[in-house]
Amino acid sequence: MDRNGHREVTEVPFRLSVGAPPGAAVLDFPGLAARARSHGLDVHAPMRLAFHQLITVRSGALRCSVDFTEYELTEGGWMWVRPGQIHQFRSDLGAAEGAAVLFPSGYLGAATAAAARLDRPAPRSPLMVPEGADAEAVRGVLDLLENERRTVSGPLEAHIEVVRHLVAVLVLRLAHLPGAQGGETAGGEVFRRFQRAVERDYTRTHRVEDYAARLGYSVRTLTRATRATVGCGAKRFIDDRVLLEAKRLLVHTDLSATAIGERLGFPDATVFTKFFRRRSGETPAGFRARASHARR
Repeated sequence: MDRNGHREVTEVPFRLSVGAPPGAAVLDFPGLAARARSHGLDVHAPMRLAFHQLITVRSGALRCSVDFTEYELTEGGWMWVRPGQIHQFRSDLGAAEGAAVLFPSGYLGAATAAAARLDRPAPRSPLMVPEGADAEAVRGVLDLLENERRTVSGPLEAHIEVVRHLVAVLVLRLAHLPGAQGGETAGGEVFRRFQRAVERDYTRTHRVEDYAARLGYSVRTLTRATRATVGCGAKRFIDDRVLLEAKRLLVHTDLSATAIGERLGFPDATVFTKFFRRRSGETPAGFRARASHARR
């Protein structure tokens, strides 16, 4: 609750199952469902995660949504859900066989986090499909990780560090698959600086001109770099981030549209509603009602 009594966004924290060794959680799909139940959660409900969740399918298919966009995860594919994103399983976990690796922010060392670019906003698509030698390498690391988690041999401290190192290898492999960063190298440092600035200031300004002035670039340069990286202009990129947060707040808080618009930097509720309707095709109230119905 905030100071006015409104329900705030509830994040699902990283919690290990009772009796599990400290560190990352490595689970099959039945284990993932059992873990959710043990924490009083519905595994199929939308959740705003406070940790990293890597999911892979070995057989069958799994439908999931990440930040209100639906994806299908098929054999050999991986999905990386980042802290702060809203994730929901949209199909029965029993329809597929696979594994999930969960770990909190700060679990991996600074060098690994930097090399895997964990400090950057999530790529637009959470899906990755390793191929050829990459697929074999990723599958081999996961096999080692599952074996290590099943059998704790030797000192517990050594086991904890082996798991940490294996998770680091898995994360580095996945982070550097072709296309895993959403083509961000196309826009280079210009886009990365703009992306970080938007993530920091999207509740304060929605104007490309303001970001250009703060970063020392022209509007044209920001637009060109953004289009080269994510396929849309700079203004669309800002608006997409604002719309995403509006949807998150509508689903996971009971704040009014007026309060949400104010939090996101709109001068009044009318302007916010017009923005939301133009970008999503429905009003904030309509989206909230539809999302609430889908959660039942």
